[in-house]
Amino acid sequence: MPHSEFLKEIQLTTNQLLDQYLPSSQLSPQRLHQAMRYSALNPGKRIRPALVYATGEMLSVDTNNLNAAACAVEIIHAYSLIHDDLPCMDDDDLRRGIPTCHIQFDQATAILAGDALQTLAFEILTEQKQSTLSDYQKILMLQELTKASGSLGMGGGQAIDLMMTDQADKMSNENTNNLAILEGMHLMKTGALINASVKLAYLASDCEDQVVLTHLNTYSHCLGLAFQIRDDILDIESDTKTLGKPQGSDQEKNKLTFPALLGLDGAKQRAEELVSRALASLDRLPLNSDKLANFANYIITRIN
Repeated sequence: MPHSEFLKEIQLTTNQLLDQYLPSSQLSPQRLHQAMRYSALNPGKRIRPALVYATGEMLSVDTNNLNAAACAVEIIHAYSLIHDDLPCMDDDDLRRGIPTCHIQFDQATAILAGDALQTLAFEILTEQKQSTLSDYQKILMLQELTKASGSLGMGGGQAIDLMMTDQADKMSNENTNNLAILEGMHLMKTGALINASVKLAYLASDCEDQVVLTHLNTYSHCLGLAFQIRDDILDIESDTKTLGKPQGSDQEKNKLTFPALLGLDGAKQRAEELVSRALASLDRLPLNSDKLANFANYIITRIN
């Protein structure tokens, strides 16, 4: 199956499941639930759920044991976008081609919607009524997602990102230390949730091979960084309509990005190097990893 068709299939499946998991917009408090649904169900690529399903398929995991993880990780992603867009954070008015949550509703509702989505994700992982997973597996999966979301993961990465806003002109010289700082930040902010998507599927499987896990971790870490580099490149080369969010916002906020540090060509080269490493790690697996390999190639060719 072509990667584009696989993504479309996952988008449809994920949207249907999210619709079931999310509280009804008619349930009180209605405005809060409407904001939650608005943010979680708006058009998205569903890359993180697709990584859950692709990894699970490779490891022969029953789909019913992946559905909750796929939705939970996407709901965490939705919560993070709501908070990232707030005036006290990145102050963005547009996300996925539509007004951001705080613009469509209000700031207080947006904050509460993000909070409620985060806790809903954890609830979904602990229940998993349709799965045959053990309680021990559910706990491990919950620990993985909470770690990826917290101060040592996505939350911490966002905090570092805020501290580095308006610092690009002070740090935009190519040296090992600045590149390490930038990559470390994005391994937390973007990479942690991408790594968790792969790891959740591993934890839902019967595989207990640490060598397999090591290669999957290498793959997902490289994928997360390559994904962010591509985002940085698109912020320069694309346009607002295609991106679905304000183009050029990183430059406007004087944020340190990979093109600012490495130059546009250097950033593209770095992304290609990371994809090569990701593919090499998959080659070491005695499994059919074609869908994961397709992801790596998609990451540096996507247009939004």
